[in-house]
Amino acid sequence: MFELTLPWWELVLRGTAVYTTLLVLMRLSGKRTVGQFTPFDLLVVMLLSEGVSNALLGGEESLAGGLIVACTLLGLNVLVSRASARSDRIRKLAEGEPVVVGCNGRILADRLRAEHVTREDVLQALREADCDVADMKLALLEADGRISILRHAEGMAAHLRG
Repeated sequence: MFELTLPWWELVLRGTAVYTTLLVLMRLSGKRTVGQFTPFDLLVVMLLSEGVSNALLGGEESLAGGLIVACTLLGLNVLVSRASARSDRIRKLAEGEPVVVGCNGRILADRLRAEHVTREDVLQALREADCDVADMKLALLEADGRISILRHAEGMAAHLRG
C-alpha cells in the first residue's frame, strides 16, 4: 500500500513535467479556455486529466505514489501563485494580461479571432452590462476570461437619466 515501485523523485519529476507542460498549453490555448467552459471545453479538460494520469504516475499504483504526485502538483501551484503575487513578469507569464477587444463603439474582429472569442460573447457582455455598442468605451477580455465593459461617460449619464 505504501511501498513504491518507482523512486519518489521520479514521481516528483513526472508531476513537475506534466504541470509545467499543461500550464504552457493552457496559456497558449487562450483566455476563454479558462474563463468560461463550454460543454466542449469541459470534455477536453476531463479527457486531458485522464490522458496525463499515466504520465503522472508511470504505472505506480500505491497510495504513497498518488500522494506524492498530489503533493507535488499542489506544491507547484502554491509556488506559482506566490511567485505571481511577487513578480509582475511571472504573473503575466502564468496568468496573462487583459486584451482590448472593443473600443469606442467598435468590436475589434481581429482581436476576437486572435483570442478565440466570438462576437456573441462580447454582445452578451454588453447586454449584461446594460450597454449599447455605441456607448461602449472599452471591452476588455480579462486574464481570467471574463469580458469587462467600460462605458463612455455621456452614455452612462444618459442611461441614468432615462
